Amino acid sequence: MSDPDLDHVPLRRRISARVRILLWLLLVMAVALAAVATTTRSILLRDVDSRVSGLLAQEAGEFANFEERGVDPATGKRFTEPGRLLKVFLERQYADPDEELMGLLAGGPDAAPAKLVQDREIPAGLPLHEDEAGRRQIFESAESTGTLHRAAGDVRWAKVAIARSGGEPEAAFVVAFHPGREHDRVDGVFRILLAISGVALLMTTGIGWVVAGRILKPVRLVRTAAAQLTEQDLTRRIPVRGHDDIAALAETFNAMLDRLERAFAAQREFVDDAGHELRTPITIVRGHLELMGDDPAEREETVRLVTDELDRMSRIVEDLLLLAKAERPDFVTPGPVQLAELTADVFVKARTLGDRHWELAEVADGEAQLDPQRITQAMVQLAQNAVQHTVPGQSIRIGSRVTGGSIELYVADSGPGVQPQDAEVIFERFRRGTSRRGTRGSGAGLGLSIVRAIAEGHRGGKVGLRQTPGGGATFVVVLDSVPGLLLETDRA
Repeated sequence: MSDPDLDHVPLRRRISARVRILLWLLLVMAVALAAVATTTRSILLRDVDSRVSGLLAQEAGEFANFEERGVDPATGKRFTEPGRLLKVFLERQYADPDEELMGLLAGGPDAAPAKLVQDREIPAGLPLHEDEAGRRQIFESAESTGTLHRAAGDVRWAKVAIARSGGEPEAAFVVAFHPGREHDRVDGVFRILLAISGVALLMTTGIGWVVAGRILKPVRLVRTAAAQLTEQDLTRRIPVRGHDDIAALAETFNAMLDRLERAFAAQREFVDDAGHELRTPITIVRGHLELMGDDPAEREETVRLVTDELDRMSRIVEDLLLLAKAERPDFVTPGPVQLAELTADVFVKARTLGDRHWELAEVADGEAQLDPQRITQAMVQLAQNAVQHTVPGQSIRIGSRVTGGSIELYVADSGPGVQPQDAEVIFERFRRGTSRRGTRGSGAGLGLSIVRAIAEGHRGGKVGLRQTPGGGATFVVVLDSVPGLLLETDRA
């Protein structure tokens, strides 16, 4: 069954990467092989032309040298008749298979020049000595070399004119070469190269198809896995083989799936916990409203209880919105802050939270880059947490210090402390200690999560838990210090 989302996609956009790679490979190979074959043909043709030119020049030079120095074997003297000169020279020469040597003697005004030819097999095609028009054109040409274009095949020629007393040429020696067979050999080599190129392209197609398939197999696995992923099943992973870029892609995709699985798991847990926390006050509100009678005192008490539960729901929703906002980049807006002033302000605000023995333990002196409102919110939350787990008269200490290049702002109480099994979970959403003072408290378990979100919103920030000397718990917000921070700590 076809995918309706793909039915409207043009075919051009639905060609697979494997096919596109193969097509580009074949295109490049075809262009390269065609260029090689064409270049080879041009080189061979140029070599043929060079050899023919050399042969023509050699034959013409030999005749010119014979004309200048040769003697008639019959008289022992220099040649006086052009015909005799040409006949003796032709008798002594041996022509190549595609070469034609002849002598031309001037005829009448309208007659073709007479010819002297060797008694040998004539090259294939129409011999030049049988081409009257061709002989006349060469004899009358003012050039000493050229190409005669004929329907029966082109002829490369060179001639040496024989003229006595500076008059019109009486005769001429002509050497002609028929390059047809040489060109046919070159064309045969060219066709062989094309055939080899075709076979190479076929082999490249097969090999390229297999290799591209092996290389892109992880990509297909990624596509298949992505198509089969659902919110309910994020457990599929891509098998990683090798150490190339494709293996790195598979590893990156697997890492992304790990993050997605953790994110969806955290989201489901968050929704379940939020639903559980909000379900209780809703049930309480509904139950009291359903049982509310007409008695004014009972109605007043019901309204008070309902209002209290609605206030608790409002705090939970506000905390959830704050935690959701913590994912935004503008959640924290750092700026230069004096640590001493910030610590003092936190102390003043925190001591109104409960009747405790409040102490300003120590104050760091210097300037830091942080968000004062968010840090104050986190510290007040830690102070509120300390108040909930101590009784009137117990001490709560607030302070700040600089240690090892980091800024530490802490709240230490003298309560019962945190059990080891709780230390790992109390900073998670909707998770509360199970044994501090033997009660779970009345909060929704979001306070310490907010503190952690604020701390981690600062560069290099984190929140930690330490044991307080003498008993109790110390919650510490650790932030990276800035260059130039004065590493001084004043004891209050």
